[in-house]
Amino acid sequence: MSLFIESHGRGPDVVLLHGWGLHGGVFDRIAANLAGEFCVHLVDLPGHGGSAASLSFNPDTIASQLAERFPLPVQVVGWSLGGLIAQHWAARHPAGVKSLALIATSPRFVRDDSWPHAQQRAAIEGVGASLDGAFEQTLERFLALQMLGAPAARQTLAALKEQMFAHGRPQGLLPALDCLLAADARELAPLITCPVGLFFGARDAITPIGAGRWLAAALPDATLYEFAQASHAPFLSHESEFLQHLRHHLEQHA
Repeated sequence: MSLFIESHGRGPDVVLLHGWGLHGGVFDRIAANLAGEFCVHLVDLPGHGGSAASLSFNPDTIASQLAERFPLPVQVVGWSLGGLIAQHWAARHPAGVKSLALIATSPRFVRDDSWPHAQQRAAIEGVGASLDGAFEQTLERFLALQMLGAPAARQTLAALKEQMFAHGRPQGLLPALDCLLAADARELAPLITCPVGLFFGARDAITPIGAGRWLAAALPDATLYEFAQASHAPFLSHESEFLQHLRHHLEQHA
């Protein structure tokens, strides 16, 4: 399956993987800022944006596809669902990933007795159940949840809404949602030996700060950056501060 990818700039390669329901364009401002020093690749994950849908959304399969598309070692930035794919990429294809930057993501997106750092299963299932009858409204409510508690949430949400269908109407959101319900990548953490920057909002209701702190302890080489006033999208709500830390991470490991 082919992936829709936009590339900008020149220099060391940086691949950016977006979250559920959106597409690579959500990183346009980040890419524009980095393009003077890096070659930035914005990927639309399967079933999102300009990439075709698939009957299944398997993180290992997608990671292998990305490893084939980028055969030379790259730095990978993954947000939320994209961060889950990035964890699989770094664990399964370690020679191809120089560093990871994981933004508001988790090895597991569903809460249970062994994992308190997530939402209840019913909250995610509810998003899927309402997609057929109220597609746009469901996505907008999901985006609003990502901004809860963040300063300037209304402006950030407006920017996300403007981006939502910029690459077309996504065709494969349910398989990706099923992936989030089933995922448990905790066993991959010891296999991720590259340097990892962790970028988490302390007010995040989708991937709580506890998930970031767990990753910081479980990964062999990780640095945690906490954004005290941010929610699920610190790269949008706290762009300047986020870029400062991300640029340092990328330059340090390029």
